[in-house]
Amino acid sequence: MKSIEFKYIYSFIFLIVFIVAGKNSFAQNATDLRFNEILVHNETNSVDDFGNRSSWIEIFNSAYNPINIGGCYLTDDLENPTKYWIPTGNPATVIPTRGYMVFRAGDSPSQGIHHLNFEIKDAKILALFDASGRTLIDKIEIVQPQKPDVSYGKKSPDSPDWGFFSEPTPGSNNNPHKEELAGENFAKMDPMGIGMAIIAMIVVFSALTILYLIYNTTGRYFVRKASVTRKKKDADKEVIHEDVEIISGELNAAIAMTLYLYQMDVHDYENTVLTIQKVSRNYSPWNSKIYNLRKMPK
Repeated sequence: MKSIEFKYIYSFIFLIVFIVAGKNSFAQNATDLRFNEILVHNETNSVDDFGNRSSWIEIFNSAYNPINIGGCYLTDDLENPTKYWIPTGNPATVIPTRGYMVFRAGDSPSQGIHHLNFEIKDAKILALFDASGRTLIDKIEIVQPQKPDVSYGKKSPDSPDWGFFSEPTPGSNNNPHKEELAGENFAKMDPMGIGMAIIAMIVVFSALTILYLIYNTTGRYFVRKASVTRKKKDADKEVIHEDVEIISGELNAAIAMTLYLYQMDVHDYENTVLTIQKVSRNYSPWNSKIYNLRKMPK
């Protein structure tokens, strides 16, 4: 029974570990990368490390852990998905949690990893492919015409809506203005903290109720399993007892005594049994008849 319990416990632990590991491995791949903002005509906006003003593309990491974009492909032509390969083995390709990375589209790949080998001034689409070059991660259709120094991007990192921004923000949130967080709004609605206390109590008691139901159901299952196993063993014992003939105590005693006497070489001689025993005598020439004196011949 204990082995069965441990079997289920180990299976449950393995399942939890597998789910967590699977979730982490899925969260760490490139499928969480998204296009966030682009600037097609850069006339007075940011410059790169070489002092050049070129078009740029901003990619957002929507996951809650760092992601390495190395090995993926960027392209402005779906017929050529592997147009620009992002090199691997470089820490500069790691996008931090909920972070941003900017690629310069100036057709100058010799200037570094973040410099693409194509321009986007006349492009109609941008696409990001995974390391296989076949799976599309994200794409954006470039709305024309694009105005100088006006970027095109998402209104918020997690929003599907796009719009134009007169103040481009490469490498940061597209909305530079401070927004009230959900916690700040809740604090305004509940300044005394009564609602928070009630919600906390509901969460705690709900968790305890769920745990009670889980342990109660598991315990009932194992108890029922043990009862079935015990009844089956008892039934097997009854079947065995029915097949074996019951011998009385007197008969067992007689058999035991007979075996004891047999082993001790002690037994009676019955009157109806003829027993022949050879008597052994000590031999000597003096008591042998062949050496007796015979009568003298006359």
